Amino acid sequence: MSEFPNLSRRGFLTRTAAVGGLLTVPGLLSACSKTDTGDGSGKLAQLKKQGYVEVAYANEAPYGYKEDGKLKGEAPTLHREIFKALGVPELRPTFSEWDGLIPGLQAGKYDVISAGMAIIPDRCAKALFSEPEFVSPTAMMVKQGNPKKLTDLASAKKAGVTIGVMSGAVEKNYATAAGISAGSIKTLQSPQDGADAVKGGRIDAFLLTSISLHWLAKKNSGLEVTEPFIPEVDGKKQYSPGGAVFRKGNEELRNAFDEQLKKITSDPDRYVKLIGQYGFGKETIPPAGLKTADLCKG
Repeated sequence: MSEFPNLSRRGFLTRTAAVGGLLTVPGLLSACSKTDTGDGSGKLAQLKKQGYVEVAYANEAPYGYKEDGKLKGEAPTLHREIFKALGVPELRPTFSEWDGLIPGLQAGKYDVISAGMAIIPDRCAKALFSEPEFVSPTAMMVKQGNPKKLTDLASAKKAGVTIGVMSGAVEKNYATAAGISAGSIKTLQSPQDGADAVKGGRIDAFLLTSISLHWLAKKNSGLEVTEPFIPEVDGKKQYSPGGAVFRKGNEELRNAFDEQLKKITSDPDRYVKLIGQYGFGKETIPPAGLKTADLCKG
């Protein structure tokens, strides 16, 4: 994969406890324990017959989250469209802390993870990923006016600033690879914690995907987001592709999902009409040459 080496996306919210979520939305019911067929050959047929698919989210805006009792975000909107085309009209959601998502999938608690999860080799060893749904460059959240004049991680290192990253997120690797010392990197537990730390002067910048930060900025006055940039690790550019996740053995379901996904990502107007409200645009459509098989190789 010479065109898109070592692409990766953030690994948010790595606290350990998995929790359930309850929604009261037409067509979107609370999740219960999953029923599996044992092998993957009949999974799509099973979902069609029962009329629903059980889906896990990390309750993270703008990817998949609950607001005013309703399920919103890029993933549920996109996946509702895809599963409806597959003959499965209902999503039954549950919520989990980030690092409980794949273990819950493996344990059969749900059928799909819809959380904009990074497609990286260690996760590919544990589960099946769809083709990428989006890419998103990195950015920094800073105080209004960008007093340190930060533009990327090289400028952050030069300025000697303190950078905030999410616990367990790939952004820490980006900052370290840029030469920022461990003492200048502070770990935070949630996006809002990062925004609060910038406001309070505990950090100078909060490092995350551009999509996430622009969404966060809508609810936090006095802050702004830098222009997006592409970090590098060992001289290789780090893009940010995310996708849906399926249990190993469910290749038939994953492949059917990918067929419908391709119809959307190959139609920019349809893609933007579906998820543009969540900050996704034509610039976040994955390039045609960006393939999960290559991402899983690292």
